[in-house]
Amino acid sequence: MTSTTTPAPAGPATRVLLTGFEPFGGETANPSWEAVRTAVAAPLDGLALHAVQLPCVYGRSLSHLRAAIDEICPDVVVCVGQAGGRPDITVERVAVNVDDARIPDTAGAAPIDEPIVPGGPAAYFSTLPIKACVAAVRAAGLPASVSNTAGTFVCNHVFYGLAHLIATELPHLRGGFVHVPYAPEQVTDRAQPSLPVGATATALREIAATAARTRTDLRIAEGATH
Repeated sequence: MTSTTTPAPAGPATRVLLTGFEPFGGETANPSWEAVRTAVAAPLDGLALHAVQLPCVYGRSLSHLRAAIDEICPDVVVCVGQAGGRPDITVERVAVNVDDARIPDTAGAAPIDEPIVPGGPAAYFSTLPIKACVAAVRAAGLPASVSNTAGTFVCNHVFYGLAHLIATELPHLRGGFVHVPYAPEQVTDRAQPSLPVGATATALREIAATAARTRTDLRIAEGATH
């Protein structure tokens, strides 16, 4: 398990765990991990930032996440994944209890219509202030929106597993999921939107700070018509 930690500031600090994924789908890098690693490289007032890389593997990703939570004892968890084709930072609203793989994970598994937690709820909502996080990223001059689908690949698998852990074992913990676009170097041969890793890292720092300091979300429209 690859991990990075920023030295904690003096005095009590809110512990924030950010996770990113290893490369998958034939890519040589994953902007989720590169941005997470960059985001924790510098201190952030009042926060102790920790970064952990997760394998892009059903099941094993949740084992790594649980181990990191047990070791770090965070107050907030922000899991991050790549969403190639999306043009902005998307803060996820809901995780659904299904694995349905269009492509295999990096271990070759490709479950179809399998529950993540047999007998678990159909879905969980994020416990992060998702609209406040989006507003903070926009205030930093970067594109962001609320997303109502985290897909059915390993990203949603991790998001649901985290939410189930919070709901059943760790009610003091708050957590959610953020998808990020491709990095520019990934799309030199295809017409796809991208965002530099440094900009994505800035967005994640805004999200971490907002999630740590905000308990009541903004009541503003961020819904979708389709």
